[in-house]
Amino acid sequence: MNLLKILKTRYATKHFDKNKVIPEQELEQIKALLQLSPSSVNTQPWHFIIAKTDDAKQKIAGSTEGGYEFNKEKILSASHVVVMCARNTLSEEYLSHLLELEDQAGRYPEAEFKEQNNLARSFFVNLHEKQLGDLSHWIEKQVYLNMGSLLLGAATLGIDALPMEGFDLSKIDSTFSLNDKGLHAVAIVALGYREEDDFNYNLPKSRLPQSEIITDI
Repeated sequence: MNLLKILKTRYATKHFDKNKVIPEQELEQIKALLQLSPSSVNTQPWHFIIAKTDDAKQKIAGSTEGGYEFNKEKILSASHVVVMCARNTLSEEYLSHLLELEDQAGRYPEAEFKEQNNLARSFFVNLHEKQLGDLSHWIEKQVYLNMGSLLLGAATLGIDALPMEGFDLSKIDSTFSLNDKGLHAVAIVALGYREEDDFNYNLPKSRLPQSEIITDI
């Protein structure tokens, strides 16, 4: 795998070929990317809705009404569309659930390690919830970490992608009753294969030079 080549050729796809569908084997790897992404103190505060049918994609596309129509066709023509959702909060019940799953996975060979990790994770959750007052923002940052993994991972599989914030969050929340499930939408990622005439594919990539963004010490 040539990572540099992938980084230079990955791009935000503007036109998907609606006749090309992601094979099931690759889709399972996409799901693994979503599941195995890193998150701060392993909070994993996310949920994902993956739309593959025309009806399901149409439901998501409804969120582009009222100013975001430029994203409608991108959603409808993609092979699959992922709605990236964040948890509204991190309850004690949820944190206990995480702790027990980690224990079952064998991450705590000693009981004291389990308690230490519980205290460490609770410290950060309480820090953002009670002291900094930015718990929702902190949770959403974890979802964006996940999205970064998804975009790069999809590119390594030869799958094109487009991350989107141009949609009505409240419509997505309402359409899928997310608030009733303790969730809210954060972003959408369309996945599939580009049309050969996608103008954005042939445009040169532009990034700040390393001399501007990196300081070696």
